[in-house]
Amino acid sequence: MSWERRGGERTKKKGREEQASACYAHAGASERREGGKKEGAVMRKRVMVVIDRTARAKHAMMWALTHVANKGDVMTLLHVLPPHCSASAHREEETSQLVNSLGSMCKAMRPQVRVEALVIQGPKLATVLGQVKKLDASVLVLKQSKPSSLCCMFQSSHEDLVEQCISRAECLTMAVRKQSSGVGGYLVSTRWQKNFWLLA
Repeated sequence: MSWERRGGERTKKKGREEQASACYAHAGASERREGGKKEGAVMRKRVMVVIDRTARAKHAMMWALTHVANKGDVMTLLHVLPPHCSASAHREEETSQLVNSLGSMCKAMRPQVRVEALVIQGPKLATVLGQVKKLDASVLVLKQSKPSSLCCMFQSSHEDLVEQCISRAECLTMAVRKQSSGVGGYLVSTRWQKNFWLLA
């Protein structure tokens, strides 16, 4: 699949309406209205999901696809490469395989949601916040890691990223973690509530 290069950004676009979860419905209606795009009488929104190679990121993406995105919405899969990551054919191939695989999965599951992928190299927090603002995203979804046993002493870099995005992003931001099979459901954190358990 071909890539379009624009100012250092590599982009790729691909051409079930379902009610959003209670968490999304009540956690920030005013913020969503600001970011929603009106086409005729229907509000359209852009849902941005930060992806990587982990299973937790995939779970967060699938949750956003089934609980947040609706027919006609745009889902942007954002993959951020480290700022000092050297370019190579092998890395290009790995990145292409990642976004193609996740994009195809979204398309197969919810064909009425438009999917695009962005691969950008740079500082992760600044890149995520910058793209949320640039693309006027309505909702930002990130994976939520399982708390460390030493979380009282320090936060991991990803936990810090999630907290910074939740507090600073100019849209409704949700961190999602899939529970173990024995428990089921998802834990969702927003600016207003932390680790809200959704069974579905």
